[in-house]
Amino acid sequence: MSEINRILDQMDRAFAGDAWHGPSLKSLLDGISAEDASLHPVRGAHSIWELVNHIASWNSIVRQRAEGVAVEVSTEMDWPPVWEATEVSWQRSLEHLRDCRARFHAAVRKLPEDKLDEIAPGKDHSLYVMLHGAIQHDLYHAGQIAVLKKALR
Repeated sequence: MSEINRILDQMDRAFAGDAWHGPSLKSLLDGISAEDASLHPVRGAHSIWELVNHIASWNSIVRQRAEGVAVEVSTEMDWPPVWEATEVSWQRSLEHLRDCRARFHAAVRKLPEDKLDEIAPGKDHSLYVMLHGAIQHDLYHAGQIAVLKKALR
């Protein structure tokens, strides 16, 4: 298996597949209502919805960097706000996450293997480190979502 395919496999497992650590991000988000997603059951922590927007944003940012764009991350890009806590808006956020993930996956699939050792645009680490970091980032926040779901009960 090529290194790109290994990275894609880890992305898939973390997002929607058979993850070694436990439930995937997608399975954690299944069945969450807009109301629950917008709550802050842990004082000082982000809501599930804020985390979903953040994960989607970073999937987009890392995709652009993998495609050669040096992205400067603003506060609003890093943590996009939840403007309207309705079921329609929540479903849009989930769809946006799926779309960002699909576009990120497609960009990684197109990445030539010999580019993995190149420095990510505007950064001091390789594309290889960045891609693995993006997977770790998603899993870190998936863990937070799991804790928030427990706190809602």
